[in-house]
Amino acid sequence: MKNLALLLMAAILISCNDKTNNLVDTPKKTRNEEVKIPNNTIEPDSAKIKDYPNEVMLEDDMLFNGKLKRYFSLKDFENVFGKADSIKLLAEEEPCTYIFDTEVQTNDSNDNQYFYKDGSRYENYKEKVAVDKFKFLKNNFIVYRGKILSSATSINDLKKLFPNAIQNIKTMEVVGEGKLQIIQLRDEENNLSDGHINVYLKKGKLYYIHWWFPC
Repeated sequence: MKNLALLLMAAILISCNDKTNNLVDTPKKTRNEEVKIPNNTIEPDSAKIKDYPNEVMLEDDMLFNGKLKRYFSLKDFENVFGKADSIKLLAEEEPCTYIFDTEVQTNDSNDNQYFYKDGSRYENYKEKVAVDKFKFLKNNFIVYRGKILSSATSINDLKKLFPNAIQNIKTMEVVGEGKLQIIQLRDEENNLSDGHINVYLKKGKLYYIHWWFPC
C-alpha cells in the first residue's frame, strides 16, 4: 500500500509540473507575435516638428505682367509699364545696396535712379532697369511657374505654393502702409545670399513683393 501511495503522489507531482511548464511557455509565444499599433496611434518619439526652411522664389521663374523677367531694358520698361510716374536719384534715396552694384558719385548723376510706376519701384542704370519693389496695383501681376499671382491671390493660394513660409507668417508695421502680413522667401537655393524676398499681404491678399538685402 505504501508503494501504491508513493506512485500516486509521484504521478500527481509530474502532472503539476507539466501544467506549470505550459503556463510559462504561453507568454513566450505571445512575445514572438507582431504587436500591431492602431493607425491613429503616434509614438511619442516620432511626433517631432521639423524646422523646414522657407521656400525659394527664383528670378528666372517669374514674368512680370507676363512679359518681362526681373532685368530688362529701358525700352522694355516703357513698352510694358509705360512712362514712369516719377523719378528720383538713388543719391537722394540713399539705399543700402544697389541692384546694379554701382556707386553714385554726385547728386547730379543721372546714371543711377529709381523709377516709380503704379506704386512699384524700379532701379535704373543707364539703359538697364530692374524690379526692386513690385506692387500688385493697376492690374499688375506675376506669372510664377505658370500660375498668376495678383491682387486677387489669397493667403490660401500662397499656402499651396509656400506652405513653410506661410507657417512662419508675421504681422508688422510698414511705414506709409500700416500693418501688413509678411512672409519671407529665399532668393536662391544654396543659402549663399544675405538677402531674401519679402512678400506682403494686405487684408489677406497679395499686396507687393520686395527684394531685401542688409546694409
